Amino acid sequence: MTEHHSTSAHITPYRTLATVLVVLLGLTFVTIEITSFDLKAWNVTIALLVACLKGYLVLSYFMHLKYENLLTKILVGMVIVLFALIIIITYIDYLFR
Repeated sequence: MTEHHSTSAHITPYRTLATVLVVLLGLTFVTIEITSFDLKAWNVTIALLVACLKGYLVLSYFMHLKYENLLTKILVGMVIVLFALIIIITYIDYLFR
């Protein structure tokens, strides 16, 4: 029997991955800088929005979700909706304390 080794090229070019990495590092810096301002509850909101954007970039480019089939995208979307519901419930609990 002969073994078949498949060699596949990267779907995403290294230049794009490097750009996404730089954007992620910039967003991390933004998240850190947000803490230096007193925006009350908006600090957490802005930090979570930046974290969501960073998560989207990681899922799309580094985990190659951008190139997956529709079922995988739907399943990941359901997890994101569940996460959003947990965040909303947390905010509701925070408001009524």
